[in-house]
Amino acid sequence: MLIMELHHLISPTLGLIVGLLMGLTGAGGGILSVPFLVIGLGLTIVEAGPIAMVTIAISASLGAIIGLRKKILRYKAALLMASFGLILSPFGIWLAHQLPNQPLSLLFSLVLMIVSSRLFIQARNDLLGKKSYERVAPPCQLDQSIGKLIWTVPCARYLMFSGSVAGFLSGLLGVGGGFILVPALRKFTDLPVQSIVATSLGVLAIISTGNAVLATAYGIMSWGLALPFIGGSVIGLICGKLLETKISGPRILQIFAIFTFGVALSMFYQTFSS
Repeated sequence: MLIMELHHLISPTLGLIVGLLMGLTGAGGGILSVPFLVIGLGLTIVEAGPIAMVTIAISASLGAIIGLRKKILRYKAALLMASFGLILSPFGIWLAHQLPNQPLSLLFSLVLMIVSSRLFIQARNDLLGKKSYERVAPPCQLDQSIGKLIWTVPCARYLMFSGSVAGFLSGLLGVGGGFILVPALRKFTDLPVQSIVATSLGVLAIISTGNAVLATAYGIMSWGLALPFIGGSVIGLICGKLLETKISGPRILQIFAIFTFGVALSMFYQTFSS
């Protein structure tokens, strides 16, 4: 009884922190939902993943709606990527239930380390004013006259592949997949950064919502733990959005990256010490 009461106190607090980070850094902050639930509440990756999916879905949906209203979200590309992501995500969920928790935790720790390292380097380059290198024309190019992507077979193929990988990892680890989608859209398209982020959020919103529905249908969603966490994340998200214009920026992203790397190390240590 005491443990359950502590869980209901800790869960919204953890959700509040995650929501605040999502508000300040974008939906990418939701990647900490799973490690927070694993470290803070002692859940397994399989148990924490569905809760994280709902949390990410809320944040990503908000960002996608804003992008759609600003007409910077490429909804056809988002729908194509999300469709293939939804096809592969059930396989990820199935595989997660076949594997022991330890290898899943180690894989998640590795993903966190890679994401945080890349984010730190990106934020450092922004602070130093370094320009991105010149590159060859990507397969997906924007028609400047109408502001829409020019669809070709290579373009569709790359987008389908990126969405599939993001969906599979989303089902396997309970992550949104933005760390796959954003670099992929940067590499395979010539979309502006704001459009890339908005389109990625559109994909995340669909895949995360779909995974949450699947988890509920399979009976693996613990709504008793999820609702306090989600409630805290919504409050934190609102607070983060209010503070976003005042304290967000490359320096905050660097701090977030360092913090995320520390969480990855903590999760790595806990995996071997348990």
